[in-house]
Amino acid sequence: MKTCGPRGDEFIGEGSRLSVVDIMAKLSDLKLKYRIFMKTYRYRQFDWRPGAVLQKPLSQSRIAVVTSAAFFRPDQLPFDPSIRGGDYSFREMPVEVDLVTLRIGHKSDAFDHSGIESDKNLALPLDRLRELEAEARIGDVAPRHYSVMGSISAPARLVTITAPEIARRLSEDETDGVLLTPV
Repeated sequence: MKTCGPRGDEFIGEGSRLSVVDIMAKLSDLKLKYRIFMKTYRYRQFDWRPGAVLQKPLSQSRIAVVTSAAFFRPDQLPFDPSIRGGDYSFREMPVEVDLVTLRIGHKSDAFDHSGIESDKNLALPLDRLRELEAEARIGDVAPRHYSVMGSISAPARLVTITAPEIARRLSEDETDGVLLTPV
């Protein structure tokens, strides 16, 4: 499997000399206002906690995705970019969601949306998880997945309300592991 880089002509994967680090966007790639913001913003500090360790082999584990791509289905309300500090709500995606129908709620020009517009699997890789399930590399794909809006500059409600509710639902679905895809 090969993955296209941000410039459209670079590939990482089997037989490639490029790594993910080679094709990642750099601070110098951003517009001046975003470089200044990134350097001066007072990011919230959290106590580091190590991630949880899988209690069974990946080949027997149920896996879900949580993305910050701000995806929403046509039958759902879009994310509200006018909420001061960012829309801290989430949208639930059933495993059988048609990725082509998903819409993107981000209005930010801080990143290029063209990649996830052309291939929603870049941010919500359900097709890739189904392939891994078919190859018995994971146990199965969880029945529900979640999308939040990225670029939340006031994350308190995301941390205290949204994340615990998503975690509760993942636990309800007996999810063993979560793939986080920040956008």
